[in-house]
Amino acid sequence: MRMTLYHGEPNGPSLTVLAALFAKEVEAELVHIDLASGARHTLSCAQEPQVAMSVEGEGPVLVVEGEAMTDSVFIGCYLDDVGRGAKLRPADPYERWETMRWCRQMIERTAPAAAYLGCRAHRPKADAALLERIGSVDLRARWEQIGAGSFSEAHLTDSRAKIRQAAERIEARLDGRDWLMGTFGIADLESYAWLAGMVRLLPGAFSGKPRTAAWLERARARPAVAQALALSR
Repeated sequence: MRMTLYHGEPNGPSLTVLAALFAKEVEAELVHIDLASGARHTLSCAQEPQVAMSVEGEGPVLVVEGEAMTDSVFIGCYLDDVGRGAKLRPADPYERWETMRWCRQMIERTAPAAAYLGCRAHRPKADAALLERIGSVDLRARWEQIGAGSFSEAHLTDSRAKIRQAAERIEARLDGRDWLMGTFGIADLESYAWLAGMVRLLPGAFSGKPRTAAWLERARARPAVAQALALSR
């Protein structure tokens, strides 16, 4: 089965997918693309609906036998099914629902907040040619705002609050356990991928949370995560 993963730097959704791929021992051609410069929109599959209208906007793209897949958690689920080794999702139906509910909260609340704060700290550049290639009207508008340095103070405040809330939820969840769902899995990957970079940008959100700090260290030390992080340029 021919598989190619187009990915950015190992953070956010690219980190989730890279670590899942390594954890499940799936063989794929890895192609690094500069997501911050809009390189994703130059891919041959960029205008396919599942790519152009991806919820994540600037996430990795996995192409399997010519079919493109997007959105990190769902790619991770696919890799969990086709790969080898320990499962990244529980077998129990309720626990699997709980895992996906957790991941959805990360996708819908934490990820946009982390992305907004990250873009403010490391502003990407968008020229007219790039903007024209972006199929999603919403995503194009976000690129235009960020490229112009238009960061709403209310949006920044809301984003910081959501990162603090995510850290609080993780601290509470880790009471009596090492991993978010009991054993290491996709919930840990998705949560770590979005929050690890926030420690430097918003240290106050993580202060006084020893369980979260220890979990971040454990996640970073996982072989699959370490292998993904080693791809940083």
